[in-house]
Parts: sequence; C-alpha cells; structure tokens
Amino acid sequence: MMNLYQPFLDEAIAQLSARLKLEPYPIPEGFGKKVATVGKGKKQEVVVTTSYGFAAPKLRQIRAAHVQGGESLQVLNLVIFPQLNYDLPFFGADLVSLPGGHLIALDMQPLFRDDPSYRAKYTEPIWGIYERHKPHLPWGGDFPAEAQPFFSPAFLWTRPKKTEVVQTRVFEAFKEYLAAYLELVEGAQPVSDREQRERIKQAQLRYLRYRAEKDPARGMFTRFYGAEWTEEYIHGFLFDLERFLGISQREGAIANG
Repeated sequence: MMNLYQPFLDEAIAQLSARLKLEPYPIPEGFGKKVATVGKGKKQEVVVTTSYGFAAPKLRQIRAAHVQGGESLQVLNLVIFPQLNYDLPFFGADLVSLPGGHLIALDMQPLFRDDPSYRAKYTEPIWGIYERHKPHLPWGGDFPAEAQPFFSPAFLWTRPKKTEVVQTRVFEAFKEYLAAYLELVEGAQPVSDREQRERIKQAQLRYLRYRAEKDPARGMFTRFYGAEWTEEYIHGFLFDLERFLGISQREGAIANG
C-alpha cells in the first residue's frame, strides 16, 4: 500500500497542466511539508503530509493534501474551488486507505443540488461515467443527512476491501471524473448578474464552512501535528475562502450558526 495515491496525484497534475494555465497558489509557511513520528517499536511509522496548491483563470484554488503513513495510512484529498464568478461545481476526491480497507469519495459537488437546470448542466454530463463505474464500485453505505446537499446524484462513494481495486477501478474512475470536470471548466462562461454571483458566493461559503467544521481529518492531523497547526491548516489552506474574502472567524462562526 506504500505510496498508493502517488499515481493519482501525478495523473491529476498531468491533466491539470495539460488543460489549464496553472499558476502557483500560495501555501502558508509550515504547511508545504509536515512530518511526524507515531507509534512505538516495530509499529513506529513516519507520517509525511505534503501540500500542493495551484490556481487557473477560472479556478480560484486547486489544492491537494497527500498523507503518507506507510502501510497503516495513505490519504489523498484533492479539491478544486472555482472562481466566484462561475457557477461550476467543486471537484472533490477523498481517497483514504487504512488497515481495514479503503474509503473512496469522488464527485462534482454542486452549488445548487436541488435546482433541475443546474443538475442538467453539471450532473447529467457525468452520469454515464457514474453508471459505468457503479457496478464495480458499490455504494459505501449511509452518510450524514446534513452532508447530502453537498453531493450530487453522481456521487461515487465506495469502500473497496482490496487495494488492487483502488489501483485499477478507482484510478480509472478518478481519471474520468477529473477529465469530465476539466471539460466543464473549459466550457464555463462567467456569470455577470450581480444577484446570481452573490448566490454563488453564499453557496461556496456554505460548502466551505461545512467542510471546515466537519473535516474528518481533524482528529488525525491533531494527533500527528497538534491542534494549533491543524486548525490553521484547515482554515488557512484547505478551506480558506473566508480568509480570501477577509471574513473574520467571528463573522464566520455567526454565519455558521
């Protein structure tokens, strides 16, 4: 299982570089690479978390967190955040491997899930990909009701037991979802209507606040690197829209209820 998700990361960077005009996205000091030693004796492992950040003309932030913890832990989290004047969905890939199996989530996460026209525009184009992979990557089971508005009907959520399935079936699905997303990006037109742009901003903020609050990696990162580093990593890099917009933590907490 060592370096299981390096081919996924390499594939993502290759696709992004080939189809977009990439620029570096700033990674705050102390987050580019972080190392911790966990466990004792023969069970001791070195955990390395490496961060990657890019931007493109229609995409505000493309960022990845790659966690390599030997045979016991492999994680790749890749999320793409569009610029606020595009109604594009987010691209999200959460790939987690633990000794007991794998947790795989792939989606184009919608801004307006219940809007039929939005669904037709951004979910239907990937429906064929979803249907093709679903028989080989069966549904992974229930997930929280509060999370459901942030996922599309083409959400590929699966728990394969075998690493070989990740290396083959999941890898193919990952490549196809990302390629389809980049096609949507290439065809996207900017939104000029002020009211619609405000709806887009608020939808992005809802998503970012939910993800930052409920980030399942919080406990893992806190255990490895401490609470202070973890909170700053989550709010200052992984989900940084409030910082980007200059919204204070207090304002964000009030807006989040």
